[in-house]
Amino acid sequence: MHIAFLTPEYPDSKISHSGGLGTSIKNLVEALVQKGVQVTVFVYAQKENLVFQENGISFHLIADKSYKAFKWFLYRKHIQNYCNSIIKEQQIDLIEAPDWTGITAFMKFKVPLVIRFHGSDTYFCHIEKRPQKIKNFWFEKLATRSAKAFIAPTTYAGQLSAKLFKIRNKTIQTIHYGLALEQFQNENPAVFKSGLLLYIGTIIRKKGVFELPEIFKLVIKKHPNVRLVLIGGDSVDIETGSTSTWDVLKQKITGTDLEKISYLGKIPYQEVQEYIKKAQVCVFPSFAETLGMVTIESMALQKPVVNTNIGWAQELMIDEKSGYLVHPQDHILFANRIIHLLEDKEFGLKMGKEARSHVEQFFDIEKIVNENRAFYKSIINLKW
Repeated sequence: MHIAFLTPEYPDSKISHSGGLGTSIKNLVEALVQKGVQVTVFVYAQKENLVFQENGISFHLIADKSYKAFKWFLYRKHIQNYCNSIIKEQQIDLIEAPDWTGITAFMKFKVPLVIRFHGSDTYFCHIEKRPQKIKNFWFEKLATRSAKAFIAPTTYAGQLSAKLFKIRNKTIQTIHYGLALEQFQNENPAVFKSGLLLYIGTIIRKKGVFELPEIFKLVIKKHPNVRLVLIGGDSVDIETGSTSTWDVLKQKITGTDLEKISYLGKIPYQEVQEYIKKAQVCVFPSFAETLGMVTIESMALQKPVVNTNIGWAQELMIDEKSGYLVHPQDHILFANRIIHLLEDKEFGLKMGKEARSHVEQFFDIEKIVNENRAFYKSIINLKW
């Protein structure tokens, strides 16, 4: 079996950008190769054309191109033609692409196309209750028409995407993102920095960062020595038009609370893991995800998590056992859950242990990869 992935990102030094989407693809791709599946990764919108092999994976970087007009159509056809030439040459059986921006709109491949619902603009605009550009919806809707089948990281994301795009009579399979658990080991979960709270993710409104000042203020009233560390890239704030959400967020933090908050920006992932291990509690008050990789990564490292309770999150943990589920706008309950974990360290260690067991059961890439293989095989067998 030879599977291809079309993606705008992938974690590699030769590739210009990567986020959670790229990380989830990398975890799967590396596991597929370990199972003997041949994999080709097409990465579009890059600085230059480049073909290389790495860890048994074939990479094709497709350079961005300028056009006098109609780039939204012509660049897509360029990607399509390049992919089809490699599909034919390398005898690729199936290609997978993300839903974001509807990149496969207007494309016709020589093999079945599977779209994975990593989170479309349509999906996030709906959840955030904000207006969407008509062309963005049109591209994403059009892309779904040519897909043979779909994969969703959570049932919630799959069902909502199907409703928004009016997908009928096509298979939508729920397959969680997976983690290579040998890369997430915490030998001493009882060793952490007391009172350290950790948020990991883009500094953006949809991740619930504007809820943190009120939650943190309530926690500080009970525990004045608590500190909050934020890790992740800054972003434009859509509501205010500011080029820095962090700058807007700082204005919401009152009094001396700001002295107890550290924003580290983006840092190498190995350093992120070290911060997770140091943290006493990890907090994720997000309004919009399809799954939330950093949540399960924190759980894998045996950290007690206070997580959003919206839709997808209810598929990640069992409330009050392997984590806490709280609506981000319920500041009092969110703060009280954090306070409980700060005060009852034994309970926090027990929750962290349950979190690890939950991840081992439901998010182990060694199990997830077999679900993907079986699904791809079912689609390939149906292609003729």
